[in-house]
Parts: sequence; structure tokens; C-alpha cells
Amino acid sequence: MMRIKKKLSVILLLICTIWACKKADDLNLYTFVGFIKPAHFPEPTYKFTSTALTEETFNLGRKLFHDGILSRDNSISCASCHISQNSFTHHGHDVSHGIDDQLGVRNSLALVNLAWSTSFFWDGGVQQLDLTSIVPIHSEIEMDETIDNIIKKLRAQEQYPKLFENAFGSTEISSNNVLKAISHYMVSLVSDNSKYDEVKRNKAIFTTEEASGYKIFLAKCNSCHQEPLFTDYSFRDNGLGINPAKDLGRYEITLKEEDKLKFKVPTLRNLKYTAPYMHDGRIYNLQGVLNHYAREVVQTPTLDPIIQQNNGIPLTQQEMKDLLAFLNTLNDDSFVNNKTFMQP
Repeated sequence: MMRIKKKLSVILLLICTIWACKKADDLNLYTFVGFIKPAHFPEPTYKFTSTALTEETFNLGRKLFHDGILSRDNSISCASCHISQNSFTHHGHDVSHGIDDQLGVRNSLALVNLAWSTSFFWDGGVQQLDLTSIVPIHSEIEMDETIDNIIKKLRAQEQYPKLFENAFGSTEISSNNVLKAISHYMVSLVSDNSKYDEVKRNKAIFTTEEASGYKIFLAKCNSCHQEPLFTDYSFRDNGLGINPAKDLGRYEITLKEEDKLKFKVPTLRNLKYTAPYMHDGRIYNLQGVLNHYAREVVQTPTLDPIIQQNNGIPLTQQEMKDLLAFLNTLNDDSFVNNKTFMQP
């Protein structure tokens, strides 16, 4: 009888454990780990000197990021154009849709590994992560709201004063703390668990095709898309030419002739989830991207010298196949499925 009781107790414990795990999963609970620099990554540029990243600042930023309260009519959140399951891009949209279903002129950049970025947006118009949220909030075609009005709306909410107190020690809601909380959430979006990363940690090996693609990448792509972040954060004219929106890219910030048609080099991480591609979303698949560089480059006065020198990036069909195989090793399934980053 005693043995039967013990077995029943063990079974009951297992059932309770399974139920508890399922319940936690249903409630979207997670374990907060903070910001951890991957060993094979360089030192981040973002500093936590003024305000420490805590679970409370992260949770507040996470909630604000997913809350439409940041927009004029409470309909558009940061997450509307930066969807976690798509590496924080507006998947399927060539350009972003904002308030009143207005269309922008640029594709949403992936919000990934921002702690290492030296500037933000396709044109690099903002130099500090803590200030990036102001741009879409004030944009008439994105959120069309003001920080002052957002603060009034947040103060009127029952839950937010307490969340700000938990995060910053006071129920007072300031513009600085609103922006800081959002940036603490965004700076935590670290993607470093792709097959490529496992290879770098000596926990996996490339297939023959992937290894060949890696060699091609190092020879023909790494000068702009430098590993391990797969961008050098520079601004370059990659031969797309002028688009119907007459978007001149970096020039609109600097007003320098040499910056016309230059856009930020995007990361190549998680390309599986971030189509369409380029600053205006004009290319719908990766094969199209490779075709562009191989034979569709438009000659312009500001064309990147590396591309101009070789009249593009010559690639055979086999090289394209191998290169695509390598690019697929940069996809991080754990990142896009991480419930830590999803809507609370």
C-alpha cells in the first residue's frame, strides 16, 4: 500500500509540474536574464551608466513597445511595424503602414543587436538608441503623437504609475523614463543562437555547401556585412538607383552630395523572417537580392567603390546556391520564438 501511495504521489507531482509549465506558457511567463554580451561579439556601444537595466525597466519597456497608447488614436504601437516573430520587421510589407493606414517610404529595419549600433534608421538620423522612439512617435504618417500627450495618457492609466515606480522608484512619469524604458527593451533584443553562432562556439559544423558559401561570403560580402554582427553600420549606395519616392537616403540628413542614395548596411541575420528586402522593400526574396548584385546594379555617381570596381558582385549559379546555404545559417529560431520579447 505504501509503494502505491508513493507512486501516486510521484504521478501527481508530475501532473502538477506539467500543468504548472503549461500554465506558465499560457501566461507567457519567462525568466529574465538581462543583457549578456555573447563571447564572440565585440563590446557594445550602448552604455547602462545612467540607468541600470533591470527586470522592471525591461518589463515596462516591453509593455510600452506593444501598447498603441503611444499613437494619436491608440491604434499603432512600435510592435505594429516591428513584429517579434519576424525579427522585429513589418513582414510582408514593402514599406510600413502607420496611423490612418498611411504608407511610409521605407521598409522597417530589423530591431536586432541594437546594443552595437552606432546610429539608427536607414539614414542614420539618430545617434542614440534612447532617442529613436521620438521619430516614429512624432511622425505624421507613423504615430502622429507627442511625448507630452503620451505622458498625460500614461498618467491617466491605473497600471502605469505603479510600473514606473517599480522601474524608476517614483510614480512620476517623465519623457526621459518613457524613452529609457523602451530602449532597455530594445537593447535586450540580442540574436546570437543561429547555426553560425553554434559553429563559432565549436558546437556545430557547417555542411559542405554552407562552408563553401561561407568562403564566398568572406570573399565577396564581408567587407560591408562584417561578421559577427553582419553589418559594418556604414552607409552605402548599393546600386538600386532612385526609387519613385525620390528617397535620397543619408543625403537627407547630411545634405552632402556624396551621401545621395546611401543607406545603412543592414544586418544579414534572420533573413528568413524579414522579407521583403532593401530600404524600400522592392526585392521579395533572397534569390532576387543576389540577382541584383550579380547583374542588375544601376551605375550612379555615389555607387559604392567595391561594387563599381567589379560592376556588381559576380556570382555563378553554384556560388549563389552555396551563398544562400550559408545565409540560412544566420537564422536564429530561438530569437524569433522567444516569449521574453513578445507582447505581455
